[in-house]
Amino acid sequence: MTVPTLTGPARGAPGGTPARPALGAQLLRRKPIAQMVSEAENNGGGPRLVRSFGVLQLTMISVGATLGTGILVILGESVPLAGPAIWISFAIAGLAALLSAVSYAEMAGMVPAAGSSYSYTYATMGEGMAWICGWCLVLEYAVSVAAVAVGAGQYVNETLAVFGSVLPDAVSQPPGAGGVVNIPAMVIVVLATILLVRGAKESAWINTTIVIIKVGILLFFCAVAFTAFNAGNFEPLLPMGAAGVSAAASTVFFSYIGFDAASTAGEEARNPKRDLPRAIMLSMLIVTTIYVLVAVAAIGARPWGWFDGTDAALVRILQEITGQPWIVLVFAAGAVLAIASIVLIVLYGQTRILMSMSRDGLIPKIFGRVSRRTGTPVAGTLLVGTAVALTAGLVPLGALADATSIGTLFAFALVNVAVIYLRRTRPELERTFRVPLFPLTPIMGAAMCAFLMANLGADTWVVFALWMLVGVAAYFGYGRRNSRVAAMSREEYRELSGKQLSPQQNPETTKAEIS
Repeated sequence: MTVPTLTGPARGAPGGTPARPALGAQLLRRKPIAQMVSEAENNGGGPRLVRSFGVLQLTMISVGATLGTGILVILGESVPLAGPAIWISFAIAGLAALLSAVSYAEMAGMVPAAGSSYSYTYATMGEGMAWICGWCLVLEYAVSVAAVAVGAGQYVNETLAVFGSVLPDAVSQPPGAGGVVNIPAMVIVVLATILLVRGAKESAWINTTIVIIKVGILLFFCAVAFTAFNAGNFEPLLPMGAAGVSAAASTVFFSYIGFDAASTAGEEARNPKRDLPRAIMLSMLIVTTIYVLVAVAAIGARPWGWFDGTDAALVRILQEITGQPWIVLVFAAGAVLAIASIVLIVLYGQTRILMSMSRDGLIPKIFGRVSRRTGTPVAGTLLVGTAVALTAGLVPLGALADATSIGTLFAFALVNVAVIYLRRTRPELERTFRVPLFPLTPIMGAAMCAFLMANLGADTWVVFALWMLVGVAAYFGYGRRNSRVAAMSREEYRELSGKQLSPQQNPETTKAEIS
């Protein structure tokens, strides 16, 4: 099978000038799946990403980007909303994430490209919805990196406190939270950026090591917290009512966004069609179990009112229970590493999504350039790292967490819809994983995402609306004129859309056949 790539001027117009479709037709034009696989293998003839990840690395990427955020950073903000029922909020958010995760698993097995839900939406709902999804992912990934990094200052201070010293608020908190600039947050983002520039394989092994440490410290916390367990702390279970549980679930959903990071590694997995679905499902099981366990242990150790306004809550619980500085030191240092692993992997996912959007011509080419020496998008990584570092240093956590949640929920809803669409229109496509209880599961996943979005505050919706307006302006200012899919002639587009990958093909065999 020969699948041409979208390089050079479009055919079908005099002098190579693209005869672009009308706006409505362009917004609905879908990117052929065969084309995505082709570009993943040859990157338009330029340097391509290196396939080096197995199921272990992919699972650790997903766990590394997910585990720890809600527990280590925003527990003090979410417990006052739900009270002792915060563990139920984590379970509800985990269910919503799981319903979307199975849809991600099915799509990842069909479309092993680096763009995650952006690529899935482009293949099913067209360029317009793909742009909206990609724009939401920019909000999700870049802002979540900054939001997680903001919490680093709290744990750096807990580590230093063991030695009788702390960083002043001026350099450990952002404006609006009593400081001027959050230096620890900026440093963590910069270090992650440097590591990603050096190479994805090295970053993955470092992340795997940190994830093992992270799981260990959270289980250690549970072991200590259960020694001070008081069942009375769970009464009343719902002091803020069901509405409080729902509101907290919408907030802590931010804690689950990392599982889709594995799908951004579609072009760096050795066997993406087999390993990506396995990694996504396994990571969700690990993360949800640990989140609920830690939440129960924390509430059992301290009454829910204690958490209001408490930074680095888990460290403080350990300190009060044991009174041993070395325990606090070990946990706080491990928490800093845990935050660093989230920053590393989510920043990785952001650069790969932008690379896919750049390859489609929707954003500038600089984000899609892959270095021949390192096999990574160096320029794009440096640009994203700089922007995220500044955001992490200057924006408070609360605003970042809610903005991340709404962008994530919207993108997840689109993936659920994409699964339904492809089952109906392309039933012949190979699916290495199939969503169980179809179509009930993706319908419930989309509905759950909509429900959680509805529970977010009015300020968050205003921020989301403004972000979408900026996205519309960016699309008409750049993407509309530079889209490579829109630049194809009708004949070329029909030819590519009619091509199919055989059931036996995987990315490696596709590479041989398209060369």
